[in-house]
Amino acid sequence: MATTTDPAAQVPALDSDAGAPQAHPGTARARVPSRFPYRTISMGTIGSVLLLLGALGAGGVLIRDPVIGTGPLSWVRYGHGRMLANAVLYAGFGLVVWAWVRLGRYMLAGRIGSRPIVIAAACWMAPLIISPPLFTRDVFSYLGQGAQLLHGLDPYAHGPAELETLPNVVQNVHPVWQTTPAPYGPLFLLVAKGVVALTGDNVIAGVIVTRLVLLLGLGAMLWALPRLVRHLGGKLPITMWLAVASPMTVIHLVGGPHNDLLMLGFLTIGVLAALERKHALAIALVTLGMLIKPTAAVALPFLVWVWANHLSGESRVRNFLKAGAASVGIFAVVFVLGTWVSLGSFNLGWVTGLQAPTLVTNWVNFPTGLGQIAYTLVHLVINVPESPFVTVARALAMLTLAVFAVRQWWRSRFGGNEAIFRMAMTLLATAILAPPTLPWYLTWGFVVAAAFPWRRRHLAVVVGVAVFLVMAYYPTGEQALYDWWFVVVTIALGVYAAASLLRPDPLGLIGAWRRPAAGSVAEGGGVSA
Repeated sequence: MATTTDPAAQVPALDSDAGAPQAHPGTARARVPSRFPYRTISMGTIGSVLLLLGALGAGGVLIRDPVIGTGPLSWVRYGHGRMLANAVLYAGFGLVVWAWVRLGRYMLAGRIGSRPIVIAAACWMAPLIISPPLFTRDVFSYLGQGAQLLHGLDPYAHGPAELETLPNVVQNVHPVWQTTPAPYGPLFLLVAKGVVALTGDNVIAGVIVTRLVLLLGLGAMLWALPRLVRHLGGKLPITMWLAVASPMTVIHLVGGPHNDLLMLGFLTIGVLAALERKHALAIALVTLGMLIKPTAAVALPFLVWVWANHLSGESRVRNFLKAGAASVGIFAVVFVLGTWVSLGSFNLGWVTGLQAPTLVTNWVNFPTGLGQIAYTLVHLVINVPESPFVTVARALAMLTLAVFAVRQWWRSRFGGNEAIFRMAMTLLATAILAPPTLPWYLTWGFVVAAAFPWRRRHLAVVVGVAVFLVMAYYPTGEQALYDWWFVVVTIALGVYAAASLLRPDPLGLIGAWRRPAAGSVAEGGGVSA
């Protein structure tokens, strides 16, 4: 991603109503395809349906499933049946990624605008609304914690295992989180409580209703992103392709599902409000986002600079103090009322609950990976435990993150787009350096960053990273990061997908494809290098 003003380095402007490029005189007879990528969208939709079907056997299935259970279809969850389900699921994932890359090439060639991209994302998401959870079991924890709040237990003091009612909900919570306090904001627990109040012990209905509620966050993003693009200088088709149609959103945030989607809705509208000088609303919205997912709080100090720079007056210090005092006051009111309404009391137990995710250790979290490497080297010489190495590495990373965040905040003191850019980078750094790093955490800053200008090669990097981050976990929700052959294959597929964005079939593996003539573009095709 880059904010450079070098037009040669950036993706060409793609208006939402971009038409077909004029054919070169020498290619007047070349076939001019439809402007609407029906085949590409259909390919991704078929892939999404395969994800749904494969997830019935290989996804985050229920311990006691009232649909398949021990009936005639139960074979898809055992032995060769499970292998077949995994094959179907990964085939579906491959088709979704392939369609996304083809859509990206079509977009970069100036053949489509943002509307077909949004339609494609909607088609790819639709089958996943009723799918078992994909690549995670977090939604079962959401329901378990909502059930605790519904039945009078404090989710910040007890794990779902303490709940004696709603056994179907409780037994599907992952064993790691059965006795762990909730790490989510109180407003989200209120949302989860409402879902469980509606669906009771019906876990399948609970998962579907949770997805439908979280889609409100996607709707907020869809409303805010076009307006953010106008402020931040990006291109709307690229932004929608990155932030809405990406497998990170389609498969992780919706297929998961993850409450990050709802937080991102508040965050994007809040950032837009700040840029449009509605600063009190901006602070209130981002605070509400924090009450969903606490990491939204990282954005608040940057919005103070935006507010200060919109104030009239000659004294920058006085403007900052005014904006800071007003922001703190609005934050305090929204935070206290939001917590009180959600929990029935001013319960700050959720702050200590933030320690729960640190139980997850894997090398996707950069400092954890460094600690594990150091442990491995030392362990070759002497028998030592791993935890001290990981703990020290994480502590150093948190210190690094603090220095980075303060530096980015200070460099944002002139407000404007630069403050928003540095806010997005700090959110990304938080996802990478603070333990743990779960794949969908990178969407925190990435969705806002998508509204800035991008270079082609950086878009290709995003493709490779997105493929890896989806496949970093097995469809069941268990991590795949220490299955080294699987990791190697995943990285290779990610690199191939990244290269395919810039050049169709970069290894010549599909030689039967008809390459478009120079200057012409077929659906999903690219442009000559």
